[in-house]
Amino acid sequence: MTLSTGLSGARVLVTAASQGIGFGAARAFLAEGARVVVNSSNPERLARATRTLSADGEVHGVVADLRERADLDRLLEETVGHLGGLDILVYVTGSPRPGLYMEQTFDDWDAAARLLVVSPAYLARNAAESMLSRGRGGAMVFLTSIAIREPIPTIATSSVCRIAVAGLVRTLARELGPKGIRVNGILPGYIRTDRLDEVMADAARRRGTTAEQERAALEREIPLGRVGTPEELARAVVFLGSDLSAYVSGALLPVDGGLLRSVG
Repeated sequence: MTLSTGLSGARVLVTAASQGIGFGAARAFLAEGARVVVNSSNPERLARATRTLSADGEVHGVVADLRERADLDRLLEETVGHLGGLDILVYVTGSPRPGLYMEQTFDDWDAAARLLVVSPAYLARNAAESMLSRGRGGAMVFLTSIAIREPIPTIATSSVCRIAVAGLVRTLARELGPKGIRVNGILPGYIRTDRLDEVMADAARRRGTTAEQERAALEREIPLGRVGTPEELARAVVFLGSDLSAYVSGALLPVDGGLLRSVG
């Protein structure tokens, strides 16, 4: 049996894709022949990313702040304008600053909730309406974190707020499945990005060590012995967005090198 992703010509939106995990996902979809819109709130980084990705296929950039309702509305509108519709939504977002629970202010929690709870829920509704209006079904993939299974003390706002994405995935899978839309989530572990550097630097400051020492200690805890790469994570995103996972919906897939100890 020959396996095919079925992604040639697929219309894909990847948020927060000017670097890191989102950039890797966008590149992986382009490699499968998809047409892609990438998003960032930073115009300069988005322009650089779009230029780089254009070597791999059709890609368009849309500047939008995922915390702002008007920007979310415009992001979907411009995506449909560029691609003529939407088949796959990949929701990636940046993370709130590291910190312990008792270090967070009201404004910290408000900003985290807007980014990690309200934004994916609202954008998913817009995306679903677009998919349903064309009667073709579709797929959504939401990136969250292993911290929703085993909270990480130094990223308290993420550990709390990203749990909402798991609820969103299961809720949408039940509601949208009968209409032909599959919805899944990915729980990334430690991936080689600027965010990892930030977390390691924060841990080093707290413990009086170096970021290199913290990373070495972390890698000793990961059964595969290393942090992952955006490219490795992107393969899981493509799998859940493609025909390879045609009977998978409501799943929350850890991509963490075996780090999670919990069952279920």
